[in-house]
Amino acid sequence: MRLEERTGMASESTIGDESDKARSAVRSYLPLGVILSAMALAYAMGWHRYLTLAALIRYRDALGDFVATNFALALAGYFAIYVAVVALSLPGAAILTIAGAVLFGWIVGGAVTVFAATLGACLIFLAARSSLGETLANRAGPFLNRLAAGFREDAFGYLMFLRLVPAFPFWLVNLAPALLGVPLRVYLVATFIGIIPGTFAFSFLGAGLDSIVAAQRAANPDCAANPDCAVSFDPGALITPELVLAFAALGLVALVPVLVKKWRRAHGRDKEVG
Repeated sequence: MRLEERTGMASESTIGDESDKARSAVRSYLPLGVILSAMALAYAMGWHRYLTLAALIRYRDALGDFVATNFALALAGYFAIYVAVVALSLPGAAILTIAGAVLFGWIVGGAVTVFAATLGACLIFLAARSSLGETLANRAGPFLNRLAAGFREDAFGYLMFLRLVPAFPFWLVNLAPALLGVPLRVYLVATFIGIIPGTFAFSFLGAGLDSIVAAQRAANPDCAANPDCAVSFDPGALITPELVLAFAALGLVALVPVLVKKWRRAHGRDKEVG
């Protein structure tokens, strides 16, 4: 074979490898690109402004009428919207949980919310892992590698703690495990179980929203003749110190197996040294 032919074949092979790498990069970044594009569209259209307590109170009657006549469709729509809100990391998931309790009851609303939130969290987890997980792993330094190794070793316990304690943003807890190499199965199970207490707590509190709004309207003379009058309501009133302490206690309980494992490992090493 002549030198020119070998050179040409080598060039074609190089071009083919580069083309395959380019296609692989596009495929890996496509899911995250789609989510970021949808997120930008949601903010540009102002859809996130409807995820407020004021909007829920304003449209409560209209939404209630729709649910009464189209229960299955409304429930499916709620499920789809919740998945999208979580997957796009839009603010207002807690308000949406309250809305589910108001419209469907705290049991049905809470159950549907748990499944929808888990699905949405898994979608953003998979998108981040396919797009950024490998890149971050290749460029990670010693500290991040040690952090990722420790997190993966007790991923279920750490995730349960992060899910139970409402001190960490939900979107951050969705993304961090993907970047630290947590397996999808562990992430799914820990997310599903870990969000149950908080979801049903907010659902139970949200189920009493109608009575709170009714009491405030009754106390406001201007609302007696105008049912559409604005009612000021602080969503922070639903989050009591007792509720926060309860979540913190649950989080500490979730960390007990992790701490016990670390203690046993350290104790075992001490024995070996001795």
